[in-house]
Amino acid sequence: MTGVRTFFLVFYLATAVLGLFAAAAARDAGIAIFGWGMLFFGVLSAFHAIKAHYDEVERH
Repeated sequence: MTGVRTFFLVFYLATAVLGLFAAAAARDAGIAIFGWGMLFFGVLSAFHAIKAHYDEVERH
């Protein structure tokens, strides 16, 4: 896995954790929805980065 892909994987996972904390601490629906959106974005993006890595390995 390249350094750039590893950086973004860590970034996406940090975004997911931040979104989880935001959703847990939310006092209104707007922030809760935003937090859950960050969580799902981070998790799906991390899985996409992992998939892209294995697709590239499979091509070689």
